[in-house]
Amino acid sequence: MLLKADPSQVEGLSRFFKTGPGQYGEGDRFLGIKVPVTREVVKRCWRETGFRELEECIASEYHEVRLATLLTLVQIFLHLKKDPSRQECIDFYLSHTDFINNWDLVDLSCYPLLGEWLLDRDRTLLYDLARDGRTIWEQRIGIVSTMTFIRHGQLADTFAIADILLHHPHDLIQKAVGWLLREAGKRGEAALKSYLDSPDPTIPETTRPRCRTMPRTMLRYAIEMFPESERQRYLLK
Repeated sequence: MLLKADPSQVEGLSRFFKTGPGQYGEGDRFLGIKVPVTREVVKRCWRETGFRELEECIASEYHEVRLATLLTLVQIFLHLKKDPSRQECIDFYLSHTDFINNWDLVDLSCYPLLGEWLLDRDRTLLYDLARDGRTIWEQRIGIVSTMTFIRHGQLADTFAIADILLHHPHDLIQKAVGWLLREAGKRGEAALKSYLDSPDPTIPETTRPRCRTMPRTMLRYAIEMFPESERQRYLLK
């Protein structure tokens, strides 16, 4: 990985991933390696990588090394067919969430791992992460992992977990929830509209629809694919 470092990219990546004081990525360090280059390294090396190397690399101070670790874990998981072996990948992932500490690290790893693993299993884990996650990253894992379910036409968990996070104050959660609602709407536009138009169940005795009570950022992401007239209708409700 170090051979692929490009110091000219470090400043831009650090700014993009908000590493300044008080920002969500505060203190993270970059080598200046963009994602396509990281993917190419992983493609060449994942077969020769074991859990000992993953354990060392996931704790790296460098963002790109942690990303490469997670992408390698995804490749190992996807190429394993026996459940006991796959379980080791899932256990590794869940025991190292302290190092999955930015939105790209979450989004590029959680649904190919947890989403795929939970397709034919109980999904309580994702609800627990969304509700009780120690960080916004664990909570984001809870909702983004449902992408796999959406791609299999299963929308219920996305809507249910969205309700857990419906009034979350952080914009990175609001954007993630809106994004997953938008993806659900691509598979079931009527289901998304019903969700948005139904009373917010998280506010006792309210008759106000979710589209009126959820953060505007979340709503804008959710309705992004609607025709302009429909978008305006929801924004003005």
